[in-house]
Amino acid sequence: MPYQNRVDPAGELFSSESRGLFVGNRGIIHDPKTKELSGKRWTTTAWICCALSYKDRKRDVWGQNGRRGGAGWTELFFLDEVTALAAGHRPCNTCRRQNANSFKASWVEASKGKGSAVEMNKALHAERLQSRSKKPETISPASLTDLPDGTVVLAGATYFALRDGRALPWGFAEYADALPFEKLNIEPITLVTPQSIVRCLKAGYKPEWHLSADQPA
Repeated sequence: MPYQNRVDPAGELFSSESRGLFVGNRGIIHDPKTKELSGKRWTTTAWICCALSYKDRKRDVWGQNGRRGGAGWTELFFLDEVTALAAGHRPCNTCRRQNANSFKASWVEASKGKGSAVEMNKALHAERLQSRSKKPETISPASLTDLPDGTVVLAGATYFALRDGRALPWGFAEYADALPFEKLNIEPITLVTPQSIVRCLKAGYKPEWHLSADQPA
């Protein structure tokens, strides 16, 4: 049985055979001895999206990877970067430096802020579904056309990633066949991707998609 470390767009953790394209963390939330989750779902406001491999470094997933045999950090896996962004994880400044710089530039342009790690972590922690204290924002089907590619919404019981004027049903292994926006006529629709990241997408940040998202129009 895979560990409970596959992340859906809302940031919830599940077991799945499909690992996805990216790994990330939100601190130490597992016990390396039992390989089970602790009661916490984050121990830091810095939620990061990392490359699956970096400089040939080797890790024992959910093992004792930290100093002096500690846990290190809890490996979490995402279908793609669109999923990671929806869950509120930003690009890692170490293993994904170019992406992190591009994300920061879009953040600065969109928010007129400095784009510091502290600033981004504080804003995202208040907005992501897993850590926010307020109810999620709802939108009408008509407003889907106002959202940028890479935004994820929840309609009914299905997550949809928006791309090229269509909605791609999300899954742990891949995206299903895209639907036109008019098929998402369920109200209200929940905006899953944090607003700050939506603004970054509007400002030009281009997330990495799973290959199943490359569907003919």
